Amino acid sequence: MKRFKHALMGVSAMLVVTTALTACGSSDSKSNSNASSDTGSSTTATTTDTATKSNEKVTINLWSFTDEIPNMTKKYTETHPDANVEFKTTVIATTDGAYQPALDQALAGGGKDAPDIYAAESAFVLKYTQGDASDYAANYADLGLTDQLVKDAGIAQYSVDIGSKDGQLRALGYQATGGGFIYRRSIAKEVFGTDDPATIKTEVGPGWEKYFEAADKLKAKGYAIVSGDGDIWHPIENSSDQGWVVDGKLHIDPKREQFLDYSKKLTDNGYSNGTQDWQEAWYADMSGAGAKPVFGFFGPAWLINYVMKDQVKDTNGDWAVTEPPTGFFWGGTWLLANKDVTKDEAKKKAVADFVNWVTLDTSDTGLQYYWANGTMKEGEQGTKDSVASSVVMDKSNGEVPLLGGQNMFEAFVPANKNASGKNLTQYDESINLIWRDQVRAYAAGNKTRDAALKDFKQTVKDQLGIESE
Repeated sequence: MKRFKHALMGVSAMLVVTTALTACGSSDSKSNSNASSDTGSSTTATTTDTATKSNEKVTINLWSFTDEIPNMTKKYTETHPDANVEFKTTVIATTDGAYQPALDQALAGGGKDAPDIYAAESAFVLKYTQGDASDYAANYADLGLTDQLVKDAGIAQYSVDIGSKDGQLRALGYQATGGGFIYRRSIAKEVFGTDDPATIKTEVGPGWEKYFEAADKLKAKGYAIVSGDGDIWHPIENSSDQGWVVDGKLHIDPKREQFLDYSKKLTDNGYSNGTQDWQEAWYADMSGAGAKPVFGFFGPAWLINYVMKDQVKDTNGDWAVTEPPTGFFWGGTWLLANKDVTKDEAKKKAVADFVNWVTLDTSDTGLQYYWANGTMKEGEQGTKDSVASSVVMDKSNGEVPLLGGQNMFEAFVPANKNASGKNLTQYDESINLIWRDQVRAYAAGNKTRDAALKDFKQTVKDQLGIESE
């Protein structure tokens, strides 16, 4: 994931500053690529060589928006001493939209300095896998990375769907971002009589009707069910049947439109503290320091280990995770290879080996095993994370202190299976920002529902040139 320097990161792609944490970074220096990039690390591009130069080595140009994947190259070269490769890495943050234009120019320019491997996060990955820039990407099959390898690794289907075009896989992630409902154990015991995840999932779901019934019970005891409406937006957004653009027109899926009503319901009934995600009041609610104690948050494993971990303070160990009212995912980083690498057999082999090690290798020396178990640095217990391969998580230890020792993989393996990757568009980052602004205005009573919808459609047209249905 991305950023976190205590500054937030936006709504559609969370970017934690490279010095802080992130749901997608190397074990202790995560640079979050799973949430939203409203704010983030600096726009300065940095280029470094991560292996000793040698005329005999294959040079791989690696582009990313954080240092997360570049840091993986160090582990790769450490565990593959015979690999005839060196990595030349270029890191350009997504702040102010700097990464995509630079990447697009480099891909279009081609030549020896073009990216051989490049990263894209959930907020804009479809542009590179299925959209305007998808023709630059190699099919994984052309690298020798077959559908059978994907099946054998138990890769979450939503990740495959996002990374595919016309049935051809061209991108995969290493981190899985299927979401759960993360709740306070002590509040669960007081209100529902138990903190058992198997029971709590039936109290808060399935479905939003059950969720708001739970909100009533919590309100009667003086608790908010969530911190703010942003906490329910991601489950709603990523469980919708269709995305924002259908046949070239702006489409408002009924499930997404219902977010207007749910947001206002949270506000009018006092079911939340009215916070905005990635702001100080939201963090305060994680530690029980808000206006009312908050029962839970929606999110993937990265929200637990790269966000809440440094915010919970007095509530550490008083949390658990269970299945949410509806399946969803939030964030993630996908790895793509330039189709031009297939023209050079040595480079193709080198690129394929690294991409395989990051995205498909299920061995105890593959990136995902190190990532899941927090062992990127030998002799150090780093941050554990949910990974794309269910095979890896099934054999890994997902117990974390924040959850009172609960094995989080027991919740996140099914969460990854229940997520859908078929409702994204390449415009999500921009449209989500516009949508969230209009919903907040309506929930606060500053606009009528009809005015919020009208202004949303007009702003999308003005900013993106997309007409409504």
